[in-house]
Amino acid sequence: MGKTATLNIRVNPDVKENAESVLAQLGIPMATAIDMYLKQISLVGGIPFSIVLPKAANSVNADMMSATQIHQKLEKGYADIEKGNVEDAASAFVAFRERH
Repeated sequence: MGKTATLNIRVNPDVKENAESVLAQLGIPMATAIDMYLKQISLVGGIPFSIVLPKAANSVNADMMSATQIHQKLEKGYADIEKGNVEDAASAFVAFRERH
């Protein structure tokens, strides 16, 4: 069956731009990616991936720490800054994702 239906949606411009960048690297047009997504919904009878909140490791999850543990982590962080043991956020996130 030919493609005759039109889909008009509003999305966050930053999200769209980031997705377009990834899709361009994969060589997949946005319309094709959306078509793939809709086909997967039909095939699996629902959203084709798990929708959950990300889980932080207990070692960095403030909800799982006592006030003393939080204070100790903050003090260690301050000491690292004073020693120059710092890393830019982009590198830190890449390293975090590789570990988890």
